[in-house]
Amino acid sequence: MKKKMPKNYINLRISFVGICFFLLMAVICAKAVYLQVFCGSWLSEKAARQYEKSFVQKGKRGTIYDRDGNALAVSIEGTSIAAYLNQIEDKKSTSRALAKILRKDRRKLLKQFKTRQGFIWVKRQATPKEVNAVKTLGLTGIGFIPEYSRFYPNKSVAAQVIGFTGIDGNGLEGAEYYYDQMLSGTEQKYTVLKDALGRGFASGQEADDPLLQSLHSGKNIVLTIDRNIQYITQTALETSVKEFSAQSGMAVVMDPKTGEILALSHYPSFNPNVYKQYPRHLWRNRALTDPFEPGSTIKIFSAAAALSSGICSPSTIFYCENGAYRIGSNTIHDTHPRGWLSLQQIIKYSSNIGITKVIEMTGPEILYTTLKNFGFGDKTGLDSPGETTGVLTPSHRWSKIDTSAISFGQGISTSAVQLVTAASAIANGGTLMKPFIVHSITNEHGRILKQTTPEIIRRAVSPEVADIVKRIMRTVVTEGGTGTNAFLDGYTVCGKTGTAQKTDESGKYARGKYTSSFIGFAPADNPRLAILVVIDEPTDIHYGGTVAAPAFQKIAHETLQHLNVPPETRNGAIKAALITGVSG
Repeated sequence: MKKKMPKNYINLRISFVGICFFLLMAVICAKAVYLQVFCGSWLSEKAARQYEKSFVQKGKRGTIYDRDGNALAVSIEGTSIAAYLNQIEDKKSTSRALAKILRKDRRKLLKQFKTRQGFIWVKRQATPKEVNAVKTLGLTGIGFIPEYSRFYPNKSVAAQVIGFTGIDGNGLEGAEYYYDQMLSGTEQKYTVLKDALGRGFASGQEADDPLLQSLHSGKNIVLTIDRNIQYITQTALETSVKEFSAQSGMAVVMDPKTGEILALSHYPSFNPNVYKQYPRHLWRNRALTDPFEPGSTIKIFSAAAALSSGICSPSTIFYCENGAYRIGSNTIHDTHPRGWLSLQQIIKYSSNIGITKVIEMTGPEILYTTLKNFGFGDKTGLDSPGETTGVLTPSHRWSKIDTSAISFGQGISTSAVQLVTAASAIANGGTLMKPFIVHSITNEHGRILKQTTPEIIRRAVSPEVADIVKRIMRTVVTEGGTGTNAFLDGYTVCGKTGTAQKTDESGKYARGKYTSSFIGFAPADNPRLAILVVIDEPTDIHYGGTVAAPAFQKIAHETLQHLNVPPETRNGAIKAALITGVSG
């Protein structure tokens, strides 16, 4: 017969089990309160990271237009290919298939698949052909995300001005870089959700959601560049560089009354659609960033200094030493030996000795002050990155030979934009204008948000002095002058040639290496264009009147026709061609 357990013992066991159960429930409840109250936000964030993946997508980048509304840089919708690594079962075969279509290194791609987790880009901005080929494979874990890519329809036209963007759509050079904040679209985050097996499902805001497609676009930029003038300039520059087997060239066309840059060209150039295929030095805007010695083009400003001083007039004569003039241990030479020349003849024939004698009469301080008034040694403030100041040392540091050299354009350096801006001050009657390259900024609907207005920096010289210098410059392109190759049939031209010997790495002048240039404006009485052409290291022939002046002539002639500037009277043109002197 089985022994019956005492009732008290049974009650004790029940009570013990009850207490244990109560304590266990209390611990569970306490833990739940702790997790929910004190650790809730941390756990939610951790859980979200396990099933959510956030991306940032920018809205459509603004368009860059020329002054007539022609698109120079546009954003087109493309597709990037991504991989959700947790969903890919056979990483080896997937990497092999993708590598073949996308022309990628299979081993590197497989290594990424094995060593990384979550989400990776396989190829940004893939071509439509590549996207369709990958979609046809139906690979698990491979996604397609719409993105915008930058396209430059005119290829190398104004490439250094426009610049380009990187793979993420950020501006890296030119206007794309300088105005990146304006051009960039609004950023928008979207989320991809995954289940416990790592499979993606709708988040309510996918990458191809219409809401994302209608993101606020960036602002548009309207440049002062005229695409047609830019093409004219680029073609003429390329012809000159090739004809004289030069290293490179650059040309700038400016409206002298407003400071607007109508064209800014380099040769060789590059195609911003494939900028990585070109050397980095071709990317930058060398007309703004690279200083060079201006050579004899500076003589027009030396003449302005002498005329401003009141010490001499265009008819004041100077003895030019028959081609050789000794200053200390140095000897100044002229290309052609000359005797007595007036100031206007010194500019017409480009006499180094003559302009040296002129500045010896007026003094270095007046020359320095005048050059500073024309903007030399200072940035112009052009709205583009990387501008140089050039080099103009204070006059108290000049020796006698320094003063002579600076008067004819050696021992001083300038940028192309700086030089054409200074020449524009003579063309417009003595006012130094601030150059600019962006005409206006508009919103996505074309409404103008900001417009650039011409800005006067200061008066460089008096209108009277500017007018005399213009008349002197007209003689440069007449018979006997150094710039006859710049003569225009039907229009009067003011100009000045420049030929500067280049320095080597040690700072000494290199034998046989020159920078040839021509600066000028037309028509003479009411200038519509100021044009500078610079040819770097031409071979065989290096005189600016031979190398650079023909490019000026072609640019000026075709651009004046493009702008519908009526030719001056035939009698006026003939009269201008026969000018041989200028009265005081």
